[in-house]
Amino acid sequence: MLEDDDPAKFPLDAAHLPEVVDNGTRVLWPEPGGDRTLRVVQTDGSVAGLGEIDVVLPILHGPHGEDGTIQGYFDTLEVPYAGGGVLDSALCMDKHFMKIALEAAGIPVAPWVTIRRKDWDRDASHVRTRAAGLGLPVFVKPARAGSSVGVSKVENADELDAALAVAFAEDDKVLIETGVSGREIEVAVLEGVDGVRASLPGEIVLTSRGFYDFEGKYLGGDGVDVVCPADLTEAERTAIQEIGVQAFEAVDGRGLARVDMFLTPSGELVVNELNTMPGFTPISMFPKCWVASGLSYGDLITELVEAGLRR
Repeated sequence: MLEDDDPAKFPLDAAHLPEVVDNGTRVLWPEPGGDRTLRVVQTDGSVAGLGEIDVVLPILHGPHGEDGTIQGYFDTLEVPYAGGGVLDSALCMDKHFMKIALEAAGIPVAPWVTIRRKDWDRDASHVRTRAAGLGLPVFVKPARAGSSVGVSKVENADELDAALAVAFAEDDKVLIETGVSGREIEVAVLEGVDGVRASLPGEIVLTSRGFYDFEGKYLGGDGVDVVCPADLTEAERTAIQEIGVQAFEAVDGRGLARVDMFLTPSGELVVNELNTMPGFTPISMFPKCWVASGLSYGDLITELVEAGLRR
């Protein structure tokens, strides 16, 4: 597994997504306060050293990757790492508590209700009534998934039950959220040696796709264009960058985040979510926006690594 990291083995192919198959080897992480060597136990029981760890760049999505779990593990091991810490990672992975933190900081978010599976099982009609109060369309989202997995757009009330079933398959806590009409704007935030700064904003332009789903984000699906820099006035650009930094600070952000928001026809900015470990594929917005802002992909990785080492 560790000796054959051929990128061709892990293509982003919609028909067959990459798999990491257990080949019997096991990684031995260094103990806190001791030797920094990363080791692997081979299938025959022998142990091989892979070199000392300077810093970890955890480009991981979903549970255990961007929810504070692996970050807490690295803290326990006293291993430096780039990106978000335990608190901001956990907070932003849970859309319910992320919205609460943003609202408390005075940052506009879309109206929503949070539904637990037990609420739905006990009184589905009450859940439908609460959802009706949000109007249509609404988005139904697992609270703690990511990458738009399990998300559905509901344009008719009779679609709600099926959308909840899809979301509950991913998480037992689900958000029903008012659909916001406006341009989908994303801005990349980076914590450097001189403080926190925001990139030029980008825009998700949907041409034939209902919303920016998993296929559009990672598989280059048709119907969506990722554009950076976005066509904005100077005032809009400045406001987006400012609210991006404010949102980052509201969740006690560390390292980096991508802040997603809507720019409504009336000029209001509504923050949708923060992603503390955004996509780093060639079609991902975070690296594209920093490249558009004059920071190369290599220099971006260098900044992240150096920030992890400074801790």
